[in-house]
Amino acid sequence: MTGRLAGKVAIISGGATGMGGAASKLFAAEGAKVAIVDRNEEAAAATVAEITAAGGVAAHFVADVSDEVQVNNAVAGAVARFGPVTVLFNHAGTIVIKPFLDTTLEEWDWLHAVNVRSMYLMTRAVIPHMLGAGGGSIVCTSSISAVAATPMEVLYDTTKGACHMFARAIAVEFRDRNIRCNAVCPGFIRTPHGLHEVDELQKRGVDVSEAAMQAAQGRIGEPEEVARAALFLASDEAGFITGTHLFVDNGFTAI
Repeated sequence: MTGRLAGKVAIISGGATGMGGAASKLFAAEGAKVAIVDRNEEAAAATVAEITAAGGVAAHFVADVSDEVQVNNAVAGAVARFGPVTVLFNHAGTIVIKPFLDTTLEEWDWLHAVNVRSMYLMTRAVIPHMLGAGGGSIVCTSSISAVAATPMEVLYDTTKGACHMFARAIAVEFRDRNIRCNAVCPGFIRTPHGLHEVDELQKRGVDVSEAAMQAAQGRIGEPEEVARAALFLASDEAGFITGTHLFVDNGFTAI
């Protein structure tokens, strides 16, 4: 199979649905053998079936990506199935939306585990395989929330700030070993996660109405638009790009 990821083995965490699902399908269409790592087995299996029906190659591995043992087992399974991983898309993540003073330490720890510790665990498990293969590309899902704070999202914004610097620091440490690492930073996107965020913010008095959305970023984004940005960063076309943050927000952070 030809394509921009021909010959690559790609792991996508949170790759069953939403932007992750769009990336799984696009990466496979571009020639990668795709390993979806997700806790939603039913959705992951459905996405794999869709990829296979379209002529692509994919498999799914069930894991809570905040759990070290489950991550290591999933990565080992992907390597056993497809060979050394040369592309990693750290996409898995979630959100907490509530007034800061109503948040709990348990929520803080849980959100950092899912959004940040997962990137650490996945990247630590995959990099030795990339080194053995002579290099690779890592893409991390950050957000406009890494630089543009939103009321009711202190915990989420903080995790995305960490994602921002994680991508930069990995890029600097591994540049001379032919491993690139970048972050893709979506604005508001039409996914279950994105629509839930808009709904919850509206309920809590934050103006994310259609008019406000239009003023901030013109329109809501589509998951495929983020997937295409991640594809570029993952591909050899971005061979001289590492440690950068690519905003997919239609100018939200430029205003």
